[in-house]
Amino acid sequence: MSKIKNRTGVFRRSLFLLKTVIFFLIVFHADRRGFTQQEAWVSRDAYVSSGIGDARVLIPFFADDTTSSSICGLVYNGLTKVDKDLNIVGDLADRWETGGGGLSITFYLRRDVRWHDGMPFTAEDVRFTFETILDPGTGCPYISSYADIADIEIIDPYTIRFYYSRPYAPALLKFGMGIIPAHLFRDIEDIRMSLYARAPVGTGPYRFSRWESGRYIVLEADPGYFEHVPGIKRYVYRIIPDQAVQFLELVSGGIDSMELNPYQFFYRSDTPRFKTNISKYRYLARSYTYIGYNLKDPLFREKKARQALAYAINRKEIIDAVLLGLGEPCTGPFLKGTPYYDEDAPGYDYDPGRAAELLREAGWADTDADGILERGGEEFRVRIATNQGSQVREEVAAIVQNQWAALGIKAEIQVIAWSAFLDQFVNKKNFQAVILGWTIPVDPDVYSVWHTDSMKEGGLNFISYSNKRVDRLIERGRRELDPGTRAAIYRRIHRCIAGDTPYTFLFFPYATPAVQKRFKGIEPAPAGIGYNFIDWNVPENEVRYKF
Repeated sequence: MSKIKNRTGVFRRSLFLLKTVIFFLIVFHADRRGFTQQEAWVSRDAYVSSGIGDARVLIPFFADDTTSSSICGLVYNGLTKVDKDLNIVGDLADRWETGGGGLSITFYLRRDVRWHDGMPFTAEDVRFTFETILDPGTGCPYISSYADIADIEIIDPYTIRFYYSRPYAPALLKFGMGIIPAHLFRDIEDIRMSLYARAPVGTGPYRFSRWESGRYIVLEADPGYFEHVPGIKRYVYRIIPDQAVQFLELVSGGIDSMELNPYQFFYRSDTPRFKTNISKYRYLARSYTYIGYNLKDPLFREKKARQALAYAINRKEIIDAVLLGLGEPCTGPFLKGTPYYDEDAPGYDYDPGRAAELLREAGWADTDADGILERGGEEFRVRIATNQGSQVREEVAAIVQNQWAALGIKAEIQVIAWSAFLDQFVNKKNFQAVILGWTIPVDPDVYSVWHTDSMKEGGLNFISYSNKRVDRLIERGRRELDPGTRAAIYRRIHRCIAGDTPYTFLFFPYATPAVQKRFKGIEPAPAGIGYNFIDWNVPENEVRYKF
């Protein structure tokens, strides 16, 4: 048995929018490799997805943005994963056993898995991955999810046991983290800056092919994937920062899928051409949109001011005018309808009178009758930042700007390119207020976003929220194994956070993906439509791209 090592000494730390024909000449007529085919599964055609932002890093435990996470999900596997109904099932692990009252987990690994470079996958890769995550010098933003691992023991090349210092309820789900190859990374000093951060080698259904920054990422189906060869031979992710351009590409066939905005969902898609070629779906997304306040900024240190801003926002108007009804009001960080969501938590229903009262109590008044509140010679001015490429967020910002103006609060809207928004504003805490969204994980553990320890550099608590009571409840929720008791803890967390108002929680949006109809095997489920992507296929007579 080897104790967890400190590896700090080793691990330190648009022109792209070309004409569609040129793009496909580049992407779809490059050098080819031969592919074997397994049983009845045939790998053919290409699937071209799109998004507003580029990936940042293709190492799974550094991937903290949507694009990087999505690409990593196709290139790497974890020990576990969730099925279409969000149940935990095996991935690289065939099965597992828990012992000692939740203080140990033994994983029995698949023996038929190889890395994309042909080397066998073994327990050594698993141990290396989690030792690397646990090394403080790595700078992994998800380290808190594994901090209670006290020891890792390799029983044999395909059996590995994790020992915990105390019970950790979400443990099995957290083992969905992608595993990296020890034989490639062992002698690399800075994993995040390594070659493999841009040219990854995994065990997943798709192999990395190429990445042209700001334009596209290309993956190829792994013909030897242990489940079966994916039905789609090539996966292409195109960076298209403008949703209007994405829609034109979708209708013309330049891309195969996108997330429709509400106007596109109801109106732009209501044409014979769209209905003939494209399917659209609708379901409540596991995500929420919010306004986050920088609690280090003097304007937002006082709870009354934050509560006033919340009361001044008419969520119904936002849902009706911006989402065209494709959303539900949100009051906290858990999914509505789950046992963790507290229906009685403070909701801050639209009440401009109460908002004005709270501002007066906080000492704000329009003393010079210029329409802007002042206190101590300082005007109440707020910069609301959001990312370029989201029409919904920009429209939300405009409505909030008008609603706050009615109270005497002057808001300036900043729309910033996605990469710069994350690097220069969010990660550096260089903002006053941001409009963003979070995906809601299957497990309710919110340590990485709401615990005081996650305020550290690289953590996801970039608004600097700190409440000792919430910290204690989060820690209790991680240890509690009884589902009913655990759910009650998270409802208390919901009430506490809602009462503190570090965010103005706005809405749960409906997911509205659209996909070209030639793709078969799509099965909408609680996990979304992409959980079974390797099972998607295209009938031979409908193939668009032939290799």
